[in-house]
Parts: sequence; C-alpha cells; structure tokens
Amino acid sequence: MACENNLVVKQIIDLYSQISNLESLKPSKNVDTLFGQLVSTCLPTDTDIDVTKIHDEKVKDMRSHLIKLCGEAEGYLEQHFSTIIGSFEDNPLNHLHIFPYYNNYLKLSKLEFDLLAEHTSHVPTKIAFIGSGPMPLTSIVLAKFHLPNTTIHNFDIDSEANILASNLVSRDLDLSERMIFHTTDVLNAKEGLDQYDVVFLAALVGMDKESKVKAIEHLEKHMAPGAVLMLRSAHGLRAFLYPIVDSCDLKGFEVLTIYHPSDDVVNSVVIARKLGGLSEAHSSQIERCVVMPCNCSKIHAIMNSRGIKKNMIEEFTAIE
Repeated sequence: MACENNLVVKQIIDLYSQISNLESLKPSKNVDTLFGQLVSTCLPTDTDIDVTKIHDEKVKDMRSHLIKLCGEAEGYLEQHFSTIIGSFEDNPLNHLHIFPYYNNYLKLSKLEFDLLAEHTSHVPTKIAFIGSGPMPLTSIVLAKFHLPNTTIHNFDIDSEANILASNLVSRDLDLSERMIFHTTDVLNAKEGLDQYDVVFLAALVGMDKESKVKAIEHLEKHMAPGAVLMLRSAHGLRAFLYPIVDSCDLKGFEVLTIYHPSDDVVNSVVIARKLGGLSEAHSSQIERCVVMPCNCSKIHAIMNSRGIKKNMIEEFTAIE
C-alpha cells in the first residue's frame, strides 16, 4: 500500500494541513490541540511505516515542512513557559512542573544519563549543550538530579533565549554557579569545544539533513578525541516530528548505541564517541562500522518482566 494511502499517514497529512494554515504557532487553545493530536498520532511504535523509505515527493516535502513547523511551535512554547516560570519571585525551578512536557524531560534526561553512564568510566566535569533554548530542561534536570558536581555550558544562537534561560536558574544558589550560557552559532563555536567530556546536540539544531550533518561535522572537527556526543533522533512515525540521525551521518565517531523508546518519550537517543587515541587498526575498524552500520549492528528488544517489548536498542560494534 502506498504510504500516502496509509490511514495514519493520511491523519498526519490532514493535521499538517490544519497546522500549516494557522495564523500563528504561538501557544493557544487551537495550536495546543492540533499539536497534541499530532503527537498522539505519531507516538505508536507498532507500525511498519519507515519514513526513510518514503518515495512520494509530496509526503517527503510535507514531512520536511512539518518538522520545521514543530520546531517553531516548540520554540514558542518554551519561550512562553520560560517567561511565566521565570516571573516567580522565589526560585523559578520550584515551578518547572508547570511546563506541559516536564515529565517527559524527566524521563528523557534519566534515560540519557543512564545510557551515558553505561559508556563512560568517569563522571563528566564539563558538559556542553548545543541548542539549549529558552527552557534548558535537559541541562537543568541533569545538573539538579544526576550530575551534582558537573558544570554545564549552554550554547544558543538566540540571545533572548539565553536571557530567559539564565533567569530560570538565577535565583538558585547551586545551578546559578554551574549553568553557564553562551550566545553563538554552533558553527562559530570552535575554541573550547575540546574541553568538554560530553557534548549534547539538541534535536532542533539542524532541522534538515544537510544542516544537521554540517553541525555534526563541525563538532567532529573540534571535539576532543574520546569525548562523547549525545544526539536526539526519531524512529517510526515519530520521524514526522523530528529529524533522523543515521549512523552514517556520524563520520569520525564510533556509534555506541541508538535507543528507541516506545513510551511517551518521543526522541530516540544516539550516543557516539569521537575517534582518536586508539590504535590505527582499531580506529579503521570503527570507521567502517560507522559508515556501514547494517553490517555490524545488533538490534536488541528489551523485555520487561512480563515479556512485553518496551524499547529497541541498536548496539554498534567494530567489524571483525
């Protein structure tokens, strides 16, 4: 059956039509309802839809535009709630639960921390988050609940976003010292990127394949050998909401894990390590693995105690 004739895809196309005709994507009852319906439609994982195999140009163009609309709406949503939460006279961090997707960020950040712990031998002292935005929830949750001694440097191209974000932590004695904000384009951030143990690249940095790969290539040039790159991707229908990061996009990195949640955490998580500091032969093997993931990946279904498939992990190992 052609993708455009699939019932779920038809629903997504219909929602896209309504969203693209909105006068504004700023938070409102209508905007919130439509994007809520869109997310609910794209959440199911029991589907055989693979957006990378869509050949219909209209559907491909629709998806590209929809991802950009989602990014724009998400930016407005974060700006709106960051302004509200930052207006509290006491510590704004006590009111983060007001943000509609706060619980999702708690789950996603815990997931990322757990996966990071599996692939690092020490607690990172300095982390960079590229594309932190006006509501840097990942940085806040990691610093507050998981990495109490780590300094997190947040990079965003938008100075107003950084002002709002900085205000959120300004009245917290701890995080105001450990959360640092830089206003710059990721492609202009060169010196100093090799000082970070871990670099996060936000899902909204690079809303199309070309710009995403350009950002990754820039980080590969300037990150320290052995440093970890954490990225967010999407899988299945969720790829109508966010861009996909493929292992072949990560040249110069050893891809460690690609994790696909099946709950209400929308983003997949990609973990990669910058090549370097290894023997030439081992590095060559890893490079081949990154370029040809289909020859070396093992897909594991993680089962809970009841034997129900909960999520999917792709583990990448060097070719023997």
